[in-house]
Amino acid sequence: MKEKIKPMLLDTFKGYSGKQFAKDFVAGIIVAIIALPLSIALALASGVGPEQGIYTAIVAGFVISALGGSHVQIAGPTAAFATIVAGIVARDGMEGLIVSTVLAGVILVVMGLFRFGGLIKFIPFTITTGFTAGIAVTIVIGQLKDFFGVTYPEGMPTIETVEKIEAFAAGIGTFNPHALIVGAVCLAVLIIMPKITEKIPGSLVAVIVGILMVKFLPLEVNTIGDLYTISSKLPSFNIPGVDFGMIRNALPNAFTIAILAAIESLLSCVVADGMVGEKHRSNTELIAQGAGNIASALFGGIPATGAIARTAANVKNGGRSPISGMVHAVTLLLILVVLMPYAGWIPMPTIAAILFMVAYNMCQWRTFVNLIKTAPKSDILVLVLTFVLTVVFDLVVAIEIGMLLACLLFIKRMSGETELKSWHYTGEKNLEEAERARLREISECIRVYEITGPLFFGVSDLIGRIVIKKMTRILIIRMRSVNSLDITALNALNALYEKCSKKGITLILSHVNEQPMHVMGKAGLTERIGAENLCPNIDAAIERAEMLAKQEAASAEEAAEA
Repeated sequence: MKEKIKPMLLDTFKGYSGKQFAKDFVAGIIVAIIALPLSIALALASGVGPEQGIYTAIVAGFVISALGGSHVQIAGPTAAFATIVAGIVARDGMEGLIVSTVLAGVILVVMGLFRFGGLIKFIPFTITTGFTAGIAVTIVIGQLKDFFGVTYPEGMPTIETVEKIEAFAAGIGTFNPHALIVGAVCLAVLIIMPKITEKIPGSLVAVIVGILMVKFLPLEVNTIGDLYTISSKLPSFNIPGVDFGMIRNALPNAFTIAILAAIESLLSCVVADGMVGEKHRSNTELIAQGAGNIASALFGGIPATGAIARTAANVKNGGRSPISGMVHAVTLLLILVVLMPYAGWIPMPTIAAILFMVAYNMCQWRTFVNLIKTAPKSDILVLVLTFVLTVVFDLVVAIEIGMLLACLLFIKRMSGETELKSWHYTGEKNLEEAERARLREISECIRVYEITGPLFFGVSDLIGRIVIKKMTRILIIRMRSVNSLDITALNALNALYEKCSKKGITLILSHVNEQPMHVMGKAGLTERIGAENLCPNIDAAIERAEMLAKQEAASAEEAAEA
């Protein structure tokens, strides 16, 4: 049944009770408290101001909850986009980021309207695991500077991850032990708090501890206010000046953002489905993600997607409808107006510690190690290559090369599943007696080949390996195990038919399945072969061949007598 495109919010109003609203309201407030420090930290990791992270959580969070295909999805800035956004901002500025994000939103909407939600499953698990682990490593490398209080040497490029490592090594002489103390204490708080209680977000406690340390202890540490201008202004609508060249340059980044947003959001929806026992609408969710990203960009935000950790927190605290996500966005709006100036007190090592934990939670290192131990060598190659390319280059290169390699390895693997076998004759000298006894008696002028597996461009050369001997007058190809046929393999079959026709050999096909029959019929090959030579099974094919052999023998005898 085709999945309908309809926001879950519309379904919520049927039978929605005041009791459930109270639960959604509380869950929304709790999630907002969790999202506040994360949104600020992720914005800074993305190379933008702290308020941009809040804008994203407010605007995209509200729109995606209102229009989305999940009852409990919470959206906002996520770690997956941090390195991508930082690179775009460094190269193209905020205008380039806005254009890339709007285009990504349009792509997501189109994907949803054309019902591409189900196609995300075709991205291999090894690629998603590889680039997720790679992104986690790049986040950690990007935060070493603030965690250790290092100042990059002036003039050194720090866009790519490798450049950041070089700059960190060059500036290690500026190491600030005070920053390390604050960062280590906050990191310890983040590790210990979940073991004490999950009701109070560890990131919020870490922020408070970090502020108190810098305020009341003789520690010289950079804070957000030292490096950024803090604004409590409401998000304002802004359309950048756009030209064709800007759009052309932004398209590769837009596709990367769109694909990553689709993967992250639908993965989060699947996790949420398992927690609440419901099924999301993937195409509706893609449309909502697109609309949310367009709105976020136009109101000064950065790319957004479904956040698994915040979605899980929503479910655990009683959220069961999109109302909780909308409450989360409104709560953050109030926090922006009232408390944003105090965000300038947050120490930069605290932000680094929060991002270290985000990176650890997203890296899936146990899954990564397990794949290395258990996966086939080809899958391990894709996994490791995607991981390395994400760290050394960027996500665009990693996904492109990872997908290309995965496709090539898949083709190679599938080509190994297709086989061509020739039937043996009872008169062959190298046969054992037991095997000879199992063989069926057929005329020597009849040759039988059997193909098993899909016939596609990767194995079309198999058809060229069919040997036609001098005595062969009828060639039977058994195709009961051929479930698909592409145009390259069809051309090879057509060439075989032409070769047989020139030599006066009759080609008979046995048990042709529906898809290959459709392809051959559309190309006219079945008409050339003749309906009488398309047999439903091997017995009918041999019976047809024997009849033709007898007719040919009789014709030869008549010709000899004449």
